[in-house]
Amino acid sequence: MPQSERETRRHLQHLLAHRSPEDLIQRLAPKPGSTSRRIPGATITEPYAVERRWDLLSISSQAKSELWDFATAERHQAFARNIENFIGTVKVPIGLAGPLKVNGLFAQGDYYVPLATTEAALVASYSRGAMVLTEAGGCSAALVAEGVNRTPGFAFETITEVGLFVSWLLEQTHRFPEIIAKTTQHGSLTDTKIVLEGNHVYVQLEYLTGDAAGQNMVTLATDAICHFISEEAPIQPKHAFLEANLSGDKKASAQSFQNVRGRKVSAEVKLPPDLVKRRLHTSVETMEAYWRMSALGGVMSGTIGVQGHYANGLAALYIATGQDAACVSESAVGVTRFERTEDGSLYATVTLPNLIVGTVGGGTGLPSQAACLDIMGLKGTGHAGALAEIAAALALAGELSIIGALSANEFGRAHQKRARGGPERQK
Repeated sequence: MPQSERETRRHLQHLLAHRSPEDLIQRLAPKPGSTSRRIPGATITEPYAVERRWDLLSISSQAKSELWDFATAERHQAFARNIENFIGTVKVPIGLAGPLKVNGLFAQGDYYVPLATTEAALVASYSRGAMVLTEAGGCSAALVAEGVNRTPGFAFETITEVGLFVSWLLEQTHRFPEIIAKTTQHGSLTDTKIVLEGNHVYVQLEYLTGDAAGQNMVTLATDAICHFISEEAPIQPKHAFLEANLSGDKKASAQSFQNVRGRKVSAEVKLPPDLVKRRLHTSVETMEAYWRMSALGGVMSGTIGVQGHYANGLAALYIATGQDAACVSESAVGVTRFERTEDGSLYATVTLPNLIVGTVGGGTGLPSQAACLDIMGLKGTGHAGALAEIAAALALAGELSIIGALSANEFGRAHQKRARGGPERQK
C-alpha cells in the first residue's frame, strides 16, 4: 500500500502543527495501571443486568431512553440469543421499495421490499428501479447454485507427512456425513476439496444449509470433523485450525466470485426503449454507453466483478430482514451487463454469486426482522431461495436506477433534493 512522498510529508506536517514529536510518542505509548470496570452480565438481558451496564456510562437519561425504551425492555428476552452485553436497541428507519415483480424459480409475484437505511434517496432509487422492472412485466430471476464452505487448515513438519495425512483423509471422507448429521438436521456436505501448499493442507468442506444462511451451521459441523481428525488421524498435524481463511468468509474474493458462496442468482429484464425514456429519462444507447465505460473503469480500478452499487440495497435488505450485515462484504460482488438488443430494447442482467441469506436462524427470528420477512411472505422455512432471488432482483432494480440517473445527468440533482433537504423535502 504505497503512499506518495508528498502525501506523507503533508500528513506529518498536519500531525506536528499543534503537537511536538514527544507528545505524539507519548500518546501512542502503552499506559499500564488502573482500567475502567469490566462490562457485567455477558449474555444476560434481564433489566437488572442492563441497568448495571448503563451504570458504567456517563450519559443523559434522554440518550438512555432512546436505546433502552419501554418496548425494548418489555421484549428483552427476545434478544438473548443474538447479543452480548445488551443495553438496548437502535431504531433504523425502514422504507418500502416496490412493487417489485419477480418471475423466479422460487419468488413469484409482486413484492414490497423493506429496506432499513439512514441514507436518504436510497429507498426512492430502488423503488424507481423496481417500478421500471414491474412495468416491463417483471424480471426473471434464477437461483442457479448453492453452497457454503468452511476450510480448516492443518500444518505438518514435511511434505512427506502431508502425503501420509491426505492418503488417510481420503479414506475417511465417507464418514463425514455421519459426523455432520450429529450437529445439524438441516445441513449436508456436498463436496470436499484438498488444497496443498508446501507442508500445509487446506480442506474445503462445502455444505447445503437449507433455509438458513448457514454460517454457524457449517462452523459447528466443521468443528466436529476437526475433532474427528484430531482423535483418529495417524499423522497428527503440528497445528490445526478450524478456519484457515480459504473459505472467503465475509470478504470479497476471486474464488467465491468464480464459484458460489451462499446462493448464486442471475436476474434479467428486457426494457422497451419507450419505457427507458419515460421512466429513466434517457435512452437505451446512452445507458449501454455508460455501462461500457463503467465496466472498463471497474477493470482499471481492480474491482472483483463489475457493478454499480449492489452494497446499498443489500445492506438495507440484510439489516431489515435479520441477515448478517457483515456478509455484504462478499454478497456485494458480481457482474452487471447492459446491452442494446436488435429491436432497440435494453437487455439488463445481474449475477450475484455470493448471496448469504436465510429465512431461519440468526437474526431472522428477532421481532422487527421477522416482521420484515413477513411483509414479503418469506418468514420461516421454505423461503430462502425466494429471498435470494428477490435480493438479486433488487440489485438489478438499483443498477437500472443509478445508471439511468447517471445517464440522464440526474444523479447529483436527486441527491441534492433528497439527501440535502431540498425545498420539496422541507415542505
